[in-house]
Amino acid sequence: MNKVIKRVLIILLMIVVLAAAVFLGIYFTRIQTIGSIEQLTDYEDGYNLYRMDVKYDYSIENVINRGIEDDQMMIDSMLKEVLPLLPVKMKAPNFGCTSFSLTDTDGDVHMGRNYDFKSDTSAMLVYCTPKDGYKSVAVAALDNVSANVPDENIKKKLASLASPFICLDGINEKGVSISVLTLDSEPVRQNTGKPVISTTLAIRLVLDRAATTEEAVELLRSYDMYSSAGRDYHFYITDASGDGRVVEYDCESETRELVATPTEAVTNFFIIYKEKALPNQKNGIYGHGRERYDAVMKVLEEEKGNYTNDTVWNAMQSAAQNPNPVDVTSNTQWSVSYNNTDLTAEIVIRRNWDDINYFSLE
Repeated sequence: MNKVIKRVLIILLMIVVLAAAVFLGIYFTRIQTIGSIEQLTDYEDGYNLYRMDVKYDYSIENVINRGIEDDQMMIDSMLKEVLPLLPVKMKAPNFGCTSFSLTDTDGDVHMGRNYDFKSDTSAMLVYCTPKDGYKSVAVAALDNVSANVPDENIKKKLASLASPFICLDGINEKGVSISVLTLDSEPVRQNTGKPVISTTLAIRLVLDRAATTEEAVELLRSYDMYSSAGRDYHFYITDASGDGRVVEYDCESETRELVATPTEAVTNFFIIYKEKALPNQKNGIYGHGRERYDAVMKVLEEEKGNYTNDTVWNAMQSAAQNPNPVDVTSNTQWSVSYNNTDLTAEIVIRRNWDDINYFSLE
């Protein structure tokens, strides 16, 4: 073997070693994240609760700044942040609920949340500690990334790394909790020249950056909203002071103006047009689910002055739904009680009311 060939081989070997070192440097914390996946329940149907600690650094600004014009662009931007250097493809998820808040007799602020969706899913508790944001724990529906058994194989493990960007509700270290609920109006697509965010990116943004409900509302005002998965949504946000508001994009406004309305509870209709939403029926663009709102409000009225954590669970059970394959907002997948004061939570998977899982942001 002559000297030229030897030099070429050495250079190639150096390139391979350098590339491997770069890859390992990027993926070391992602491997740690995958290694943190833990199964917390063991149900016969195979849909369970898991938890994962996000060890890798992510930048929500990078995801937003790549530009979001449709669902696939959102997914592609997310994947570049989550799985750089890998030729990974993923379809945009479809995801779709009842939320309310109360202050108990000890002064603790709670947000109760039922996540209702017709397709069964496993859930992931996603713990994030971003360098430039607040610590949080949030819940992701794993069916949205085809990873209902996230530790089953490498493909599903890699898909689980996207969990920070697909969470549907959560709480941060400042006591801000947020949930998303689907609507029946045309999907919002604002176009005022501001940076564009999509539905679940809004949840990550609030959890990472907002210390109060007011900050969360102003944060969302600074972006144009693109409603993903072909549906419209609104957000329910509460904080440690008990400031509970629903953020809606007015379905009667040509520009889909953002409106933040104080409210104790919200389901799948516009709170700003509450008088136009009748129970037990669809109400066109104004939404549905008034009967679940009424059920929650009945519990809150009956127990007023004596609120405890049991009140939260009584209200969630009153609004929980059994499976209905023709109703996208049926089939309660999880019920979670966030305590915005002591930064703890309790979660039940698919109406297994006697099997409460406790977790803490600390």
